[in-house]
Amino acid sequence: MDFSAALRAERLLAIVRGRDPEASFRTVMALAEEGVSLIEVSLSGADALRVIGRAREELGDAAWLGAGTVLSADDARRAAEAGANLIVTPGLGSALEESVRQGLPVLAGVLTPSEVIAADAAGAAALKLFPASVGGCAYLQSLLGPFPELPFVPVGGVDAEAARAYLAAGAVAVGVGAPLIGDAADGGELDGLRKRTAEFQAACDA
Repeated sequence: MDFSAALRAERLLAIVRGRDPEASFRTVMALAEEGVSLIEVSLSGADALRVIGRAREELGDAAWLGAGTVLSADDARRAAEAGANLIVTPGLGSALEESVRQGLPVLAGVLTPSEVIAADAAGAAALKLFPASVGGCAYLQSLLGPFPELPFVPVGGVDAEAARAYLAAGAVAVGVGAPLIGDAADGGELDGLRKRTAEFQAACDA
């Protein structure tokens, strides 16, 4: 299954950003065990490349394991070397260009119509509407007017209720960080993460 198809099928991208590398790794593995098949590890977290590498060894080649907060071409190269097979950027630039050159799918950060056009022209596989909380569902629907066929993934401030609303409004998937992960990637317990995961999966299946 390619990334675009996986987004449409799964509808939930989990975003892990933690201060504790071991806890971040455990969080990735717990998400995978609970059936989350699209997982992003933000490079702004502690020792993120090592977390990605360890998770890749455990999950195998077929798993969708992304690197997030990829800001530069060098970030993109190092993420790919660590085992990421998906690149997520907060905006446009050399990270998008280098990832496309390597043949990696990119979830590219956009906010304005001009950025949507530029990201699509550059070869982005999907469009990360970020920060989605700025305009909410109404803004997403406004963008879908001129761009009805493009795959938007709202990210930023997405709780379970917002996830339902964005998907109903036409998003192909949602990206969720803190409302899903909580403190798990900082050393918190995993039972709460598992419960929240079930809640978000239910919201995204609705």
